[in-house]
Amino acid sequence: MLDDSITTALENSTVPMDGMTNTPGTNYTTILVLRELESHAIFTTNGQDADIASLSVVGEEGSIEYSPGLMFMRKQTGSDRRMGKAIQRELLDYEKDDSMEVNEMNPRSVESALYGSAASGDDEVDIGVTSRVMYDTAFSVRDASACIDEKFQNAPGEGYAKGSKATIREPDFFEPGTLFPCAITLRDATPAEVAFVLAITKRNKRYGAATTRLGRVKNHVLGVYTGSEEGPSNRELTAGVINAFASEDDRTMADVVQAAALDVAVAKEATRATYDAACESGISQSAVDESIVDDLLELTADEELRGVLEAQRDRSAAFIDAALD
Repeated sequence: MLDDSITTALENSTVPMDGMTNTPGTNYTTILVLRELESHAIFTTNGQDADIASLSVVGEEGSIEYSPGLMFMRKQTGSDRRMGKAIQRELLDYEKDDSMEVNEMNPRSVESALYGSAASGDDEVDIGVTSRVMYDTAFSVRDASACIDEKFQNAPGEGYAKGSKATIREPDFFEPGTLFPCAITLRDATPAEVAFVLAITKRNKRYGAATTRLGRVKNHVLGVYTGSEEGPSNRELTAGVINAFASEDDRTMADVVQAAALDVAVAKEATRATYDAACESGISQSAVDESIVDDLLELTADEELRGVLEAQRDRSAAFIDAALD
């Protein structure tokens, strides 16, 4: 179960378990994260080329345009959902299995009631559930030319003598150390659901393609924010980090986006400072005390999380059943 101090700290941005409703409200809880690649990763749409955008960043010395690598929202959502369902299978028992297959999801499960599910044609629960967890595409702090590699393999055979053969181009690889500032926003969630998403974020360490061999990521949880609207965008967070690095050591923004590496500690502080500044300049959100965030993160262990999910389980099912009436 959640401590009263946690539910009190989140009460302005969440709904009570017995107050879950099908009518959208304006209760927003944001988890601020810096994703750091700890191994090579593949983020691609066509299976070959890295996803890249063009982004303008304005700073004190003027503005630059650079080409960040992208971590599309679905690359984050899909991986987190798989982790969430795996945790749920481990900690809860359901008569109906819950999977990522569109027609095999259990809409009444804690994960599906939160992250959403498609109408399956099930005579008993033929309902589509809209996700209450929102992700956006994240942008790399450095330019694609500085953090993405093209690699080729040349393995013509296992014999001692080998003839020459054409090399094969591998998909584009994001380099270890690539940083993606981003925010995960929950709308009209319960405190238990917030704890669940935090646990998923903390425990999930694989994103992108070929995750059995690549794509290890460290999710640095930098804070939790509550309010009546969404916070700043990932684009704004990335621009703030670039400006923060440019203000140090007399570097320009162009130097930052082309750097061979960036200090993770500085990036974490800059991401947090950018979010805080946006809240102070008009966005209706405020930071949750760090001690409460620490308490929430302590709930990521199995036994603690099992109690949280068991308390939420019947409420999630009732939420879906009420929508069917």
